[in-house]
Amino acid sequence: MTHKARGVRSKTRKLLSRRVREKTSVNKRLKEFKMGTKVMIKQDPSEQRGMPFKRFYGKVGTVVNKRGRSYIVKLKDGGKEKELIVRPVHLKGV
Repeated sequence: MTHKARGVRSKTRKLLSRRVREKTSVNKRLKEFKMGTKVMIKQDPSEQRGMPFKRFYGKVGTVVNKRGRSYIVKLKDGGKEKELIVRPVHLKGV
């Protein structure tokens, strides 16, 4: 009997891929967000630390707090309020 792997990044070949010339700049890693700022979650596949789950790709949330180098982003998923801990590389200001 075979076992099919169902990891965290399964079925993300197109979602978490980048164009050849697209690079991550230092400024993107050092971005600062103020509390209450609206941000869009857009995962950067070259940085695995602080990457949110694939379900939240493209969702818009609000920065609530800062924890270390990461930000706590509050958003609505279905009918529930959720808080994600995300690094600034995976966030884009709206």
